[in-house]
Amino acid sequence: MTHLVKTVQKIAMAILAEAGSCARRLVKSLAYVPFLLASAAATADDPPVTTQIVDFANKLNGVHPGFRAFHAKGVVVEGSFKASPEAAQLSHAKLFNGRTIPVTVRFSDGSGMPNVADGSPAANPHGMAIKYHLPAGADTDMVTNSFKFFPAGTGEDFRDLLAAIIVSPPDAPKPTKLEQFFAGHPNAPKAFGTAATPDSYADEEYHGINAFIFVSKTGQRQAVRYLLVPEKLVHLTPEEAAKQSPDFLSDELIKRIERKPVVFHLKAQLAELGDQTKDGSQPWPDDRKVVELGVLTLNKLVPNSLAAERKLLFMPTSLTDGIELSDDPLPVVRTGAYGVSFARRSQPGPASSGSDNMNGHTSNAPTQASTVSP
Repeated sequence: MTHLVKTVQKIAMAILAEAGSCARRLVKSLAYVPFLLASAAATADDPPVTTQIVDFANKLNGVHPGFRAFHAKGVVVEGSFKASPEAAQLSHAKLFNGRTIPVTVRFSDGSGMPNVADGSPAANPHGMAIKYHLPAGADTDMVTNSFKFFPAGTGEDFRDLLAAIIVSPPDAPKPTKLEQFFAGHPNAPKAFGTAATPDSYADEEYHGINAFIFVSKTGQRQAVRYLLVPEKLVHLTPEEAAKQSPDFLSDELIKRIERKPVVFHLKAQLAELGDQTKDGSQPWPDDRKVVELGVLTLNKLVPNSLAAERKLLFMPTSLTDGIELSDDPLPVVRTGAYGVSFARRSQPGPASSGSDNMNGHTSNAPTQASTVSP
């Protein structure tokens, strides 16, 4: 058994143990477009995969009213984006016209438990979701995380991964369902192995994982995958991460932005002829050209981050002219699951929970938890 498989199995065991203890403390358990409404209203006898993903997420991590079932803990900040001249050559999107575009950004831990310790392996991968506020009141979203590629290529595979973790406790017969899943999806444990704990949300690199199509003014089409590159990349060892305070990532980001802006470079990895675009679990070769799209500057704290993030919904399919979906099925699946999640967590009382963005900040987290994230 490889080191990566063993590492992921340890994370899975921690998920099950922590979820069991949290369940005793938790209460049991809007969409914007017809597709999302259909997902949210699906019958229990025949739910679509989007609803199944949210249901399995709640089984795995417990139901936390008002919070996402993945990336439940986070912090919201604001700033601006200014595109490079190269971006306008690739896409005629208003996002890349060179004007300063206001943005709302949510950083997050990967766990579905809002009290996860930032230094826990369960907090990986970390997320960065961006809402670009375009002219005339329109928005376009990017939903990224610190996985370099996704553990599963389809919604069905991701659902099956969650199901396998749930039924693979330490005493499960060998080979466990999780081991069987890894055997059939060898890139899944490799994907988990690409994530680590940063010393700051601002010192992490975030990946778009799914392919999108840029359309230029002349109609030329180019498949891309997004990268958000920090001014410096700093990861902690597991031992260093374990010594940090429970909320050190959110606390550090707040203090940093009070001192100076946080800067990221938005880049695009360009596919070449023959590169597939339909499977986010298959990375493109490292030698593919990477182009600078612009600079993201984050310089404003949100007074009540928790209230702000509960109203936010980031959708990978919220695009603008000049940026189109590819044949990758996951953006549509993710949007559907986020719609189910948003509907649940927007309800008053115990029923509000879900996986929106699979990306809420709570201070002074009392316990450490574990999970995996899409």
